[in-house]
Amino acid sequence: MNLRNKIAVVTGASSGLGREFARHLAGHGSSVYGLARRLNRLKSLEAEIGSAFMPVECDVTDEVSVQDAFSGLDQVDILINNAGLGRFAPVDAQTKEDWTIQMDTNLTGVYLCTRAVVPIMKMQNQQTGFGGHIIHIASVAGLVGNANLSAYNATKFGLRGFSEATMKELRSDGIKVSCICPGSVATEFGRIAGSPGAPNPMQPEDIASTVIHVLQSPDNYLISEVVMRPLRPRG
Repeated sequence: MNLRNKIAVVTGASSGLGREFARHLAGHGSSVYGLARRLNRLKSLEAEIGSAFMPVECDVTDEVSVQDAFSGLDQVDILINNAGLGRFAPVDAQTKEDWTIQMDTNLTGVYLCTRAVVPIMKMQNQQTGFGGHIIHIASVAGLVGNANLSAYNATKFGLRGFSEATMKELRSDGIKVSCICPGSVATEFGRIAGSPGAPNPMQPEDIASTVIHVLQSPDNYLISEVVMRPLRPRG
């Protein structure tokens, strides 16, 4: 896909990987709708990127909020389901609230945004022969289970299953679906989740560059899953 003049939606755009995805997409000529709950952070990114970035206050766990965010869009070429969070704890210490917020954000939010964008992309496929590209940001935690990450592991294993199922379902509609599984990345995620992560993590701009590469692949070339890790996570 040539990214110039394309319309992209990035969830969780207020920080971390989401901000970097928005920067890279805008730098390649796309118009980016950044969705997040923290509108003040989105506005600071708008000030940095300029008119190519449109801040949209949205809680991806709320069905009405997602419907409102997508209601004015009649073109979406790219959806990056990036919004996600972790709450790490032993299974017998994990609260129901922490379990629920991870399921709601990491799985239900992805489902709601995907459901909202698919009819738009199907219509684009009927008009142009290519619908668009949906990218899910999962994790290596969707490949390997880890102690104290049971809820987070469950969401990311589930996201990989959702991605594979929708990839097979939507490919005949000219819609690509790709799942990206990074290891440790230098963002605020680990601090909020309760784990310091690897001392020598990957950088957000490197993950974003890989996502751009996946998006720029030829229309009949589908990269369905990518796994990436730091070469020397301990330094």
